Amino acid sequence: MRVVAKFGGTSLGSGDRINRAADSVADAVAQGHEIAVVASAMGNTTDELLDEIEFETDEADRAEIVSMGERTSVRMLKAALAARGVEAVFVEPGSERWPVFTDGNGELDAEKTKEAAGKLAAELDDVVPVVTGFLAEGPDGGVTTLGRGGSDTTAVMLGNYMSADEVVIVTDVEGVMTGDPHVVEGARNVGEISVDELRNLSFRGAEVVAPSALSYKDEGLNVRVVHYQHGDLLAGGTDIIGEFESLIDMREEPLACLTVAGRAIRNRPGILQDLSTALGDSDINVDAVASGMDSVTFYVDETVAERAENILHREVIDEESLSSVTVDDDVAVVRVMGGELPNQPGVIRNLVNPVADAHINIHDLITSATSVAVFVDWSDREETLDIIQDEFSN
Repeated sequence: MRVVAKFGGTSLGSGDRINRAADSVADAVAQGHEIAVVASAMGNTTDELLDEIEFETDEADRAEIVSMGERTSVRMLKAALAARGVEAVFVEPGSERWPVFTDGNGELDAEKTKEAAGKLAAELDDVVPVVTGFLAEGPDGGVTTLGRGGSDTTAVMLGNYMSADEVVIVTDVEGVMTGDPHVVEGARNVGEISVDELRNLSFRGAEVVAPSALSYKDEGLNVRVVHYQHGDLLAGGTDIIGEFESLIDMREEPLACLTVAGRAIRNRPGILQDLSTALGDSDINVDAVASGMDSVTFYVDETVAERAENILHREVIDEESLSSVTVDDDVAVVRVMGGELPNQPGVIRNLVNPVADAHINIHDLITSATSVAVFVDWSDREETLDIIQDEFSN
């Protein structure tokens, strides 16, 4: 099996942890697996280096300075592997085996990177490459960076381009947890999670795998997150399944939009729960929810709109802070879904502007880390779909 193992800063934060990392790699090699390693800077080295830059500097010098964390890590880990009889070599920008390149705009040069990664993969029978994460080489040969979480990106990207069977992210958490164990009681490991679920969590604060990395995961590439204390690269942790699919979808049936108004409704604890529970207890599925300071809007199938209105009206009568409920029928929704959406600056503008230019009124716009839902009049649905498809096919 071909594995790309990425060791985060915490997992390389001391001599003992470097020994643990080297032991796990050496064990996998001894079992006959092909291993490539991606290493982050030890501990908080990158942040410490950045904190010490208290002078004017250009991007090139800044990148060279912060690269020293990763450059140190790969040397340490290579030496630890050599001490265990593993044939290893450290790989950094400028070296003959270096596989990650950017173009003149600072974006990944995918063609050049794929070619270089393929050549590196061909050597895995003979050597374990220990590659600096986070770093890239620009067209002038200088060091560039892949941004925060770039080591994760390096690992999953190389896993993809090197035709690896699995990418293992070794970090300081036991995979993905049901909640932050420092905050909630009884947090446990999630054995399996989809890329869409994880990316939404990542963009909302979960520090497990950098969102940028997940774009490089395809269906055939396994990605797993394990704790550095686990000691086994080949088992345990959380499996990240699936791949991002870019999709533009229009709901086949019309929706009804039910809006409940109330004074400072957002400041009323439990009101959203009460309204949602009332609908759920009556087996009414909510397609989407939007909230404002003085209102909450539920989108439900138009066929159940009258029943939903009566249910919500009872809640309005029983709750002093609620004023009224109203219904708007014949609403359509067009959804754009894709893992690359967060990496496209101006994506909301590129959706809204052409729809507005066609004089189509947008009822609502609801976004997540991987999707955008556009709500319009049912009569405008086909034109809206055509406009959005044209925009995203360019």
